[in-house]
Amino acid sequence: MKVLKLSAQGLPQSWISLEEAVLHYAADEVRWEMGAEVAVFHGGHNAVTGLQSVIAVNSIIGTQGVPRINPFDLRPSLTNSKLFSRDRNVCAYCGQHFHEDVLTREHIRPVGQKGQDHWMNVVTACKSCNHRKGNRTPEQAHMPLIYAPYVPSLWEDFILRNRRILADQMAFLMTHLPKSSRLHA
Repeated sequence: MKVLKLSAQGLPQSWISLEEAVLHYAADEVRWEMGAEVAVFHGGHNAVTGLQSVIAVNSIIGTQGVPRINPFDLRPSLTNSKLFSRDRNVCAYCGQHFHEDVLTREHIRPVGQKGQDHWMNVVTACKSCNHRKGNRTPEQAHMPLIYAPYVPSLWEDFILRNRRILADQMAFLMTHLPKSSRLHA
Protein backbone atom coordinates (compact mmCIF):
# COMPACT_ATOMS: atom_id res chain seq x y z
CA MET A 1 0.00 0.00 0.00
CA LYS A 2 1.25 3.46 -0.91
CA VAL A 3 0.42 6.89 0.52
CA LEU A 4 -0.12 9.78 -1.90
CA LYS A 5 2.28 12.54 -0.86
CA LEU A 6 1.29 16.04 -1.94
CA SER A 7 2.93 19.42 -1.50
CA ALA A 8 1.30 21.73 1.04
CA GLN A 9 -0.33 23.40 -1.98
CA GLY A 10 -1.88 20.09 -3.07
CA LEU A 11 0.32 19.10 -6.02
CA PRO A 12 1.23 15.40 -6.19
CA GLN A 13 4.87 14.72 -5.33
CA SER A 14 5.24 10.95 -5.05
CA TRP A 15 3.82 7.63 -3.95
CA ILE A 16 5.52 6.75 -0.66
CA SER A 17 5.55 3.73 1.63
CA LEU A 18 3.77 3.70 4.98
CA GLU A 19 7.17 3.84 6.67
CA GLU A 20 8.14 6.98 4.71
CA ALA A 21 4.80 8.54 5.66
CA VAL A 22 5.46 7.81 9.35
CA LEU A 23 8.77 9.67 9.07
CA HIS A 24 6.92 12.74 7.74
CA TYR A 25 4.45 12.54 10.63
CA ALA A 26 7.22 12.04 13.21
CA ALA A 27 9.19 15.02 11.83
CA ASP A 28 6.00 17.13 12.03
CA GLU A 29 6.12 17.75 8.28
CA VAL A 30 2.49 16.77 7.59
CA ARG A 31 0.50 19.99 7.17
CA TRP A 32 -2.83 18.37 6.32
CA GLU A 33 -4.28 14.98 5.52
CA MET A 34 -7.20 13.58 3.56
CA GLY A 35 -8.72 10.23 2.86
CA ALA A 36 -9.05 7.30 5.16
CA GLU A 37 -6.78 6.27 8.00
CA VAL A 38 -4.84 3.36 6.51
CA ALA A 39 -2.48 2.35 9.30
CA VAL A 40 -1.66 2.98 12.96
CA PHE A 41 1.90 2.65 14.27
CA HIS A 42 2.68 2.30 17.97
CA GLY A 43 6.05 3.52 19.23
CA GLY A 44 7.83 3.59 22.54
CA HIS A 45 6.57 4.81 25.92
CA ASN A 46 7.36 8.30 27.22
CA ALA A 47 9.59 8.00 30.30
CA VAL A 48 7.83 10.91 32.05
CA THR A 49 4.16 10.32 31.19
CA GLY A 50 4.25 6.61 30.51
CA LEU A 51 2.13 7.20 27.38
CA GLN A 52 2.87 5.25 24.23
CA SER A 53 3.43 7.23 21.03
CA VAL A 54 0.90 6.52 18.29
CA ILE A 55 0.99 7.71 14.68
CA ALA A 56 -2.10 7.27 12.51
CA VAL A 57 -1.37 7.48 8.78
CA ASN A 58 -3.91 8.73 6.23
CA SER A 59 -3.94 7.70 2.57
CA ILE A 60 -3.25 11.27 1.36
CA ILE A 61 -0.90 13.70 3.09
CA GLY A 62 0.17 17.26 2.35
CA THR A 63 3.72 17.99 3.47
CA GLN A 64 5.68 21.16 4.13
CA GLY A 65 8.60 22.33 2.08
CA VAL A 66 9.24 23.34 -1.48
CA PRO A 67 7.63 20.97 -4.00
CA ARG A 68 10.10 18.70 -5.76
CA ILE A 69 7.88 18.53 -8.84
CA ASN A 70 7.01 21.57 -10.91
CA PRO A 71 3.96 20.54 -12.98
CA PHE A 72 5.12 22.73 -15.87
CA ASP A 73 8.46 20.89 -16.09
CA LEU A 74 6.89 17.43 -15.97
CA ARG A 75 7.84 15.00 -18.69
CA PRO A 76 6.24 11.73 -17.60
CA SER A 77 8.39 8.68 -18.24
CA LEU A 78 7.14 6.38 -20.98
CA THR A 79 6.66 2.73 -20.04
CA ASN A 80 4.57 0.07 -21.74
CA SER A 81 2.46 -0.35 -18.62
CA LYS A 82 1.63 3.38 -18.49
CA LEU A 83 1.07 3.51 -22.26
CA PHE A 84 -1.36 0.58 -22.21
CA SER A 85 -3.22 2.15 -19.28
CA ARG A 86 -3.36 5.54 -21.04
CA ASP A 87 -4.90 3.83 -24.07
CA ARG A 88 -7.13 1.57 -21.91
CA ASN A 89 -5.65 -1.60 -23.46
CA VAL A 90 -7.34 -0.77 -26.77
CA CYS A 91 -5.52 -1.30 -30.07
CA ALA A 92 -5.26 2.03 -31.94
CA TYR A 93 -5.86 0.27 -35.27
CA CYS A 94 -8.54 -2.41 -34.81
CA GLY A 95 -10.21 -0.93 -31.72
CA GLN A 96 -10.30 -4.23 -29.87
CA HIS A 97 -9.59 -4.50 -26.13
CA PHE A 98 -6.73 -6.87 -25.24
CA HIS A 99 -4.86 -8.17 -22.19
CA GLU A 100 -1.50 -6.43 -21.88
CA ASP A 101 0.32 -9.68 -22.72
CA VAL A 102 -0.85 -9.34 -26.35
CA LEU A 103 -0.19 -5.60 -26.66
CA THR A 104 2.82 -3.76 -28.04
CA ARG A 105 4.19 -0.23 -28.07
CA GLU A 106 3.53 0.89 -31.63
CA HIS A 107 5.47 3.81 -33.15
CA ILE A 108 3.19 5.86 -35.39
CA ARG A 109 6.19 7.08 -37.37
CA PRO A 110 8.42 3.99 -37.25
CA VAL A 111 11.84 4.17 -35.64
CA GLY A 112 13.17 2.94 -39.02
CA GLN A 113 11.81 6.18 -40.52
CA LYS A 114 13.42 8.33 -37.80
CA GLY A 115 10.37 8.18 -35.52
CA GLN A 116 11.07 9.01 -31.88
CA ASP A 117 10.15 7.02 -28.77
CA HIS A 118 7.95 9.60 -27.00
CA TRP A 119 4.32 9.89 -25.91
CA MET A 120 3.15 11.72 -29.05
CA ASN A 121 4.57 9.07 -31.40
CA VAL A 122 3.37 5.90 -29.68
CA VAL A 123 0.06 4.15 -29.26
CA THR A 124 -1.07 0.76 -28.03
CA ALA A 125 -1.45 -1.91 -30.71
CA CYS A 126 -2.21 -5.60 -30.70
CA LYS A 127 0.61 -7.78 -32.00
CA SER A 128 -1.36 -8.64 -35.14
CA CYS A 129 -1.94 -5.00 -36.15
CA ASN A 130 1.61 -4.02 -35.23
CA HIS A 131 2.95 -6.80 -37.45
CA ARG A 132 0.58 -5.89 -40.31
CA LYS A 133 1.59 -2.20 -40.16
CA GLY A 134 5.27 -3.09 -40.06
CA ASN A 135 7.83 -0.37 -40.76
CA ARG A 136 5.27 1.96 -42.37
CA THR A 137 3.28 4.97 -41.21
CA PRO A 138 -0.48 4.51 -40.74
CA GLU A 139 -1.03 6.31 -44.06
CA GLN A 140 1.46 4.09 -45.91
CA ALA A 141 -0.15 0.97 -44.42
CA HIS A 142 -3.73 2.24 -45.01
CA MET A 143 -4.40 1.69 -41.29
CA PRO A 144 -5.82 4.91 -39.82
CA LEU A 145 -5.55 5.53 -36.08
CA ILE A 146 -8.86 5.38 -34.22
CA TYR A 147 -7.55 7.66 -31.44
CA ALA A 148 -4.78 10.20 -31.10
CA PRO A 149 -1.79 9.97 -28.75
CA TYR A 150 -1.25 12.55 -26.00
CA VAL A 151 1.18 13.32 -23.19
CA PRO A 152 -0.38 12.51 -19.78
CA SER A 153 -0.84 15.36 -17.32
CA LEU A 154 0.79 15.34 -13.88
CA TRP A 155 -2.43 13.95 -12.38
CA GLU A 156 -2.82 11.26 -15.06
CA ASP A 157 0.81 10.23 -14.61
CA PHE A 158 0.24 9.62 -10.89
CA ILE A 159 -2.68 7.35 -11.74
CA LEU A 160 -0.76 5.56 -14.49
CA ARG A 161 2.28 4.82 -12.33
CA ASN A 162 0.45 3.06 -9.46
CA ARG A 163 -1.65 -0.06 -10.06
CA ARG A 164 -3.01 -0.29 -6.51
CA ILE A 165 -4.67 3.03 -5.82
CA LEU A 166 -7.12 3.25 -2.92
CA ALA A 167 -10.63 4.51 -3.69
CA ASP A 168 -10.17 7.83 -1.83
CA GLN A 169 -6.82 8.45 -3.53
CA MET A 170 -8.38 7.74 -6.94
CA ALA A 171 -11.32 10.04 -6.22
CA PHE A 172 -8.90 12.84 -5.28
CA LEU A 173 -6.76 12.37 -8.40
CA MET A 174 -9.77 12.01 -10.72
CA THR A 175 -11.13 15.42 -9.69
CA HIS A 176 -7.98 17.01 -11.17
CA LEU A 177 -7.90 15.20 -14.53
CA PRO A 178 -8.36 17.19 -17.72
CA LYS A 179 -11.86 16.73 -19.14
CA SER A 180 -10.32 15.20 -22.28
CA SER A 181 -8.52 12.44 -20.33
CA ARG A 182 -9.13 8.86 -21.43
CA LEU A 183 -8.80 7.83 -17.78
CA HIS A 184 -12.32 9.02 -16.97
CA ALA A 185 -14.52 6.01 -16.38
